[in-house]
Amino acid sequence: MSDTQLLYVALAAAPTMLAVLVGILINNSRLNDTNTRIAELRIHMDTRFTDVERRFDDRFDGVDRRFDEMRDLWRSELHRVEEVLDARLKHLEDRG
Repeated sequence: MSDTQLLYVALAAAPTMLAVLVGILINNSRLNDTNTRIAELRIHMDTRFTDVERRFDDRFDGVDRRFDEMRDLWRSELHRVEEVLDARLKHLEDRG
């Protein structure tokens, strides 16, 4: 093959290689852009989930406080009933 033929083959292949190279570069830049968007979406979703988790925690803290108050109320009422029963038992024992 002569030098001229090699030159023609190289010149014929050059536009194809250039088109493929440009396509690769464009695709790579779009992938980087997509990765950036995915990272932004992940940050946004993490923020939203953290906000929802905080709201649930706030609500459940209120429920926990109510349960604690009810437990304390029941304990005080049960203690009062126990004192009444003890007094009645003592009264019955004293009579008998």
